Amino acid sequence: MPEAKIVVDGLSVSYGALRVLDDVSFDVAPGEFVSVIGPSGCGKSTLFTVLAGLRAPDEGQVLVDGAPAGRETFGYMPQKDLLFPWRTVLDNTTLGLEVGGMRRRDARAKAGELFAPFGLAGFERSRPGELSGGMRQRAALLRTVVQDREVLLLDEPFGALDSLTRTAMQEWLEEVRARYGWTVLLITHDIREAVFLSDRVLVLSPRPARVHREVSVELARPRAADVVTDPRFAAAEAGLLAALRL
Repeated sequence: MPEAKIVVDGLSVSYGALRVLDDVSFDVAPGEFVSVIGPSGCGKSTLFTVLAGLRAPDEGQVLVDGAPAGRETFGYMPQKDLLFPWRTVLDNTTLGLEVGGMRRRDARAKAGELFAPFGLAGFERSRPGELSGGMRQRAALLRTVVQDREVLLLDEPFGALDSLTRTAMQEWLEEVRARYGWTVLLITHDIREAVFLSDRVLVLSPRPARVHREVSVELARPRAADVVTDPRFAAAEAGLLAALRL
């Protein structure tokens, strides 16, 4: 395996007397897609807030390319798209760039280049309320990746979508991730989604969370919807389900 892009070493977090994360450690290789699953309330989102620099850990560290991670390292996409209804789709996608000091014209030009590969061409002047759920999530992801962060943190990005739209979005994410070579960490409650998208899946224990098990997904890429019929897919899915029940 290539030298680790990310090293998470001994992260522990408590809220008062409540221990949420307890010595969480793992690494992620460059260009790898790693999903994080675990029981509800075990601390998955807390882990992401630490990685995104929104909260300091009580113990442990996060290294990127061997150096302490900064707030500019990770692009964080939360569960809700958080698109502003009064801004056009284009102006929503440029928000992070503008906050970072880029001129509005330059930000629009940079984000506009991604509208076609993200399936949003022709909707630059639309308002978020005019988009489908899947298109809103594409816009939210575009807003995240246009900032050129080294690692994407995706926290249940498709959780609110209906089953058919969610499946389509998973296939789309598989396609664009391969095109751009992103390093991705994904939180999901959907085991099938984790297997379909991931190179590895980390299973967290109940709170206080530790990495309870790690499962490698030995399936070739690119992956299409019919990969779910592969016996190796079923075996990985069954193994993760068993790990969650322990």
